[in-house]
Amino acid sequence: MRWAAILAALGLAGAAHAQAPVKAKVESGVLVGEATDRANIFRNVPFAAPPVGKLRWAPPQPAAKWSGERDATKNGPSCPQPMNVDGTPNSGGANGRMSEDCLQLNVFAPKGAKAAPVMVWLHGGGHRTGAGWIYDGQNFARDGVVVVTINYRLGPLGYFAHPALTKDAGANPTGNFGLMDQIAALKWVQKNIAAFGGDPKNVTVFGESAGGMSTLAILATPSARGLYSKAIVESGLGWFQPSTLAAKEQQYVAALEKSGITAATAEELRAVPWEKIDAVPGEYGPFTDGKLMTETATQAMAAGRFADVPLIIGFNSGEDSLLGFGNAGGRMGALPESVRTIYKDESAAGDDILARAIFNDRVFGGPARWIAAGASTGKPAWLYHFSYVATRMRPGIARAFHAAEIPYVFEYWGRRTPMSVVSDEDKAVAALMHSCWVGFAKTGAPACSGQAWPAYDPKTDQLLEFGSSSGVRTNFRKIQLDAQQAHMLPTLGLAK
Repeated sequence: MRWAAILAALGLAGAAHAQAPVKAKVESGVLVGEATDRANIFRNVPFAAPPVGKLRWAPPQPAAKWSGERDATKNGPSCPQPMNVDGTPNSGGANGRMSEDCLQLNVFAPKGAKAAPVMVWLHGGGHRTGAGWIYDGQNFARDGVVVVTINYRLGPLGYFAHPALTKDAGANPTGNFGLMDQIAALKWVQKNIAAFGGDPKNVTVFGESAGGMSTLAILATPSARGLYSKAIVESGLGWFQPSTLAAKEQQYVAALEKSGITAATAEELRAVPWEKIDAVPGEYGPFTDGKLMTETATQAMAAGRFADVPLIIGFNSGEDSLLGFGNAGGRMGALPESVRTIYKDESAAGDDILARAIFNDRVFGGPARWIAAGASTGKPAWLYHFSYVATRMRPGIARAFHAAEIPYVFEYWGRRTPMSVVSDEDKAVAALMHSCWVGFAKTGAPACSGQAWPAYDPKTDQLLEFGSSSGVRTNFRKIQLDAQQAHMLPTLGLAK
């Protein structure tokens, strides 16, 4: 997929208005952060050892202890990723410093918090770009929730397989290093979050796009159980093609050769500069490696092995922004007449509109509804659809693009969006959506301010739309989503 420069436009990383230093003692040592009018903030906190040298392409190891006090007032580096040469934020919103020594997190804690609910944010960016420092959790802290934003290894340093690395790993899992980092961060939270006033027994893992996909992978990974009690998936897909470690090895060996990298042993691979490794093209993200992740989230859900925790899952009306501009219809090839019948209105509007509608339903809407339906047999699940377009964007944008919901979830528009262009209607939608996420973190149910949101039940098929006129919708695009489900499920390697 192509990822548009969305987070850069949103500018989610905000400058804190510092008041005074604050301290917290974690297992590695003492941190000195800063207090603002809304939160106590600690940045660039190591949750694992630097994944360099022999630890490149290895499971994360504990962070080293330090003596004295560690400054935690400045953002740390982003993990290696493609950056814009002009210094502007990339497609994941990151710019500035990069380093392999990037396994750090940021904590936004309510002042005087005791046993406060915790939310751990997994950023998006196609498993290729992005960073935890981009996101500002101060308004969650203002409302009594501890927010943790993390970095994790990306691209070929985060998701990579090679026969030499498999041999070197022995009995340890290999391949899904970014997923291992996310799990390591959740383990760190269990051990340390009480130092910031957080409750390790009340942890919500949530993420968007690649972060949503990662959340689903965590829910399908048995070794991550007990590290969280709730989950939120924003635009995280849900229907995944199975793969194998051997297939990934073959894929990445070929990619190395194409990139002119001839290293063959684990030692030789780890000696290649990260800049060369990071340039290796490929599709990166969680896959079934046979040890850490033994099945896709789709397979786990179909087999009844998906984690049984309260869940919010949803999608946006304009996810097809990922297809870029221009005519998307040319990518589809010939379509059977039955598809055009199901998508009668879109078909009449032209192949571009039709292709985008099918993409939205097949890649995002259908999977989200299917996951919500499967999850609803245990702990409750809630399904949403985000269609709101900011008033300032309406002259040029008709639907809510991929990632557009993030500033409404965080109730924060960032340093690049002057509040003078944020309308009262924008603020109202943000207040509503943010309240749902806060309520879910606190109680396990999205107790939204003044808005009913029924738990999802396939029989009633109701979701909550966040839009210019928010409300509960019944049988939302039912015919189209049913058709996509019937088409896709047989292709996903599910048990009969």
